[in-house]
Amino acid sequence: MLAVIVSGLAIGALYASVALAYNVMFSTSKVLSVSTGQLCMLGGVFGAWFITGLGWPIWLALLGVIVLGAVFGLLTEVIAVRRVLALSDEHLWLLSTLALATMVQQAVGLWWGTEPRPFPRLFPQDFSAGVLDQKYWLPIALVLILVAALELFYRRTLWGKLFIATSEDAFAARARGIATDRVRALSYALAGIIGGLAGFAAGQLTFAYFALGLTLTLNGFIALAVGGLGSNLGALFGGIALGLLGAFATYFFGGEYQQTIAVGLLLLVLIVRPEGLLGAKRVRPV
Repeated sequence: MLAVIVSGLAIGALYASVALAYNVMFSTSKVLSVSTGQLCMLGGVFGAWFITGLGWPIWLALLGVIVLGAVFGLLTEVIAVRRVLALSDEHLWLLSTLALATMVQQAVGLWWGTEPRPFPRLFPQDFSAGVLDQKYWLPIALVLILVAALELFYRRTLWGKLFIATSEDAFAARARGIATDRVRALSYALAGIIGGLAGFAAGQLTFAYFALGLTLTLNGFIALAVGGLGSNLGALFGGIALGLLGAFATYFFGGEYQQTIAVGLLLLVLIVRPEGLLGAKRVRPV
């Protein structure tokens, strides 16, 4: 039972990291990018390739994943979001980000292959470590660090306050001289870094797999909706709850029920508390 709980916490931490990336992008653009899960997929696949394919040391591979995530996040804003928001107020970004996610997934599948590949060990550790194995505690430690770092970033830095100002009222922020387009682009780069780090930290748990992105996109969104859109603490809570629920569902009923129960949890929360467990009903002060 302890192994079930630990594996659920680790998977939940990965879902929570994806939800955090959602939050960062949504805060400045009001867009829920369908390509969010691909950020993690790229972190896992390219992290494995940097280490095993190119022979890079782990610290250089980590740096490469951070740069790659930032670039892909920025490209997402430029290609799939910026022009769509400029041309229409409708939710056409749903289609543009879905198209980008599909293109990236297929391109990685053609290059990397369609079979999951093992992710290399990041620290020397025996495989008999059980629940203390690094594949479990790495994603858990990362998401805790990310939540704390984002709170410090938003509350203690000038750029963080610009993010909050743009999130509260982009029109008013623009009227006060804030370059909201630049803030939005930086938020996508930051989300890309978060996704890349999550994919790198959880690579041993998920393997380097080209089709991982869409699964993480869905489960990250469910974690965000359950915890509350706009709340980093809610994203953490929703991800952990979803991970544990999925692990228990697999243990007691079988893996085929895992996704059904996850979607059922989302439906239940949306009916009982549409703003999420830790979300705010009113987020735009006047």
